[in-house]
Amino acid sequence: MLAEARRLALRFRSDFPRRVWMVLCGWMALAGLAVPVGAEIVSADYVKPTTRYGHGILGDAVEYGALEMRLRDGRTLRLTLPETSVFEDLEPRLFDLDGDGAPEVVTIESSLTKGARLAIYGEEGLITATPHIGRTHRWLAPLGAADLDGDGKMELAYIDRPHLARILRIWRFDNGQLVHLLDTPGLTNHRIGQDYISGGIRECGTMPEILTVNADWSRIVATTFDGKSAKSRDLGPFRGRDGLAKKVRTCGD
Repeated sequence: MLAEARRLALRFRSDFPRRVWMVLCGWMALAGLAVPVGAEIVSADYVKPTTRYGHGILGDAVEYGALEMRLRDGRTLRLTLPETSVFEDLEPRLFDLDGDGAPEVVTIESSLTKGARLAIYGEEGLITATPHIGRTHRWLAPLGAADLDGDGKMELAYIDRPHLARILRIWRFDNGQLVHLLDTPGLTNHRIGQDYISGGIRECGTMPEILTVNADWSRIVATTFDGKSAKSRDLGPFRGRDGLAKKVRTCGD
């Protein structure tokens, strides 16, 4: 039953008219005014569980049809996808991508016919997204966001088709758009049926490191990006989820 499915989160909805609020924030942005402090997103969850997309890459057939964003002033905004899409994800991720002190929401949004894309949302709705992978039942697994090359702008990293293509893709969030920077093959962070995503980004030295595993799940790999090219190094054998998670949390090799 849907009520018993993993990743199911029930939340109450505010009575505030979402369309009115989102139009107001959009008008203020166009007018060059700052969105009120109360409009800052403080948390987000997926709601409206659905089985309309029978992929099941995360261990069951339940995905989500809507995103709820809770604001600092207590209001809740709900964004509902069309019937042709779902959020094929574990949970939304909050990162301050534009440096204004307030987070944006990073999601995996899948088209029933064109597969997954990385989609970024704010109080006004969709900000930007990568292209869809291109066909149904093709997915991506995020690794995180950080200023990877020290230029003051945030980059986002994910593995494109972690069970097939196994490509690390890096994008920069620049002036409200995602700009593709680099692809590195032979890396992955998810196995079919797992209800979690492995790896992540850690900041231990002069440059953040993206931690993944190699294509056959035998070695842990750390990858850095200097703005022009990527460099990977071996961190030792992969011995399970906990060992990789510890490396993400700490700075020891």
